[in-house]
Formats: sequence, structure tokens, C-alpha cells
Amino acid sequence: MGYFDDVENVARYIEISKEYDGRALIDVLGMYLKKGSTLLEIGMGPGKDLDLLSDHYAVTGSDSSQVFLDHYRERNTEIELLKLDAITLNTSKTFDCIYSNKVLQHLSTDEHNESIKSQARLLNSEGIIFHSLWYGHGEEVYDGLRFQYYDERVIESMYKMNFKILALCRYSEDEPDDSVYLIARKK
Repeated sequence: MGYFDDVENVARYIEISKEYDGRALIDVLGMYLKKGSTLLEIGMGPGKDLDLLSDHYAVTGSDSSQVFLDHYRERNTEIELLKLDAITLNTSKTFDCIYSNKVLQHLSTDEHNESIKSQARLLNSEGIIFHSLWYGHGEEVYDGLRFQYYDERVIESMYKMNFKILALCRYSEDEPDDSVYLIARKK
């Protein structure tokens, strides 16, 4: 059982993240992705970013947690949802963009590398990815949940085989320069 398969963990996460607003990241994405494009969000959690993204794109939400999917479905029945593992992304659908916000850091480096290959498979020609991660080095486990930290050099080395990097920038979420986002185009 994964961390977010537990109803109490999901409720705690929703409470902790209730003030979060991903609008600034989605505005950055808008500089690279035309309105109406198809977009898959990996690890949608409670769906806050998915709701914002749906104002601009033809979105599909996904999560490996049925608890998150059920929670979202209770308040929104219009948006397509898929139960997907962020590593294998086992679907035959393709997209113009794959988006994740602080999701891929829960994977080990090997799992993240597998996810990169899966993402390239799901993207249409010239498709792009947009991912945000916590900036730093190393790994820690907090309350049973893995956090793998990344710097620009590591991100570039992981993605350069399958993607042309368009932007790789640090930004501040909780503390100065604590986060990094990647925008890249499928090769």
C-alpha cells in the first residue's frame, strides 16, 4: 500500500496544501503550450492544479491513489481521470503535454528514469513536459514518504536523452530557491 492509499494521509495532505496556489507555474506553462492542447497531469492529488489547468487545456487527471481520484470525482464529474502509476503511465492515450507539480520527487532515481521513458512514449510529436521538483541534493523519508531532491545538473543529465530542455529554472515556494521547474520538448 502506498502512502496516499491511506485515507488519513490523504486528508492530512489536503489540509496541509489547502493554501497552495499553482497559478504562477501554470502561467509559465502558458508561455510554451497553446490553449486547447491536450494535457495529462501526473499525480493530481486533490486536483487544485487540474482545476486551474482545465481553464486553458483539454485535461486528463491521473493519480496512483484511488483515494485522491474518488475525492476529486465527488466534486467534479466532467474531467477525465485515469488511475496511473507515475513510473509506467500505462495508457494508450497520447498528449501534447505532461504536467506534474512536486510528484516525481517521490520516485527513486531509477523509477524517475523509467517515468521519463514512459512520458516520451505518451507525448505527441513536439509534445512538452512541465515538472516542478524540490531543489537540493540527496533523499529523505518523511513519515514514510520519499523525497528525492534534484539540482539543475542532475535534471539535465536525466532528461537530455529524450527531451530538449527549453527552461530549467529555480523558484521559491516555501523558502528562497527551494524549487525548480523543467520545461522540455520531446526529441
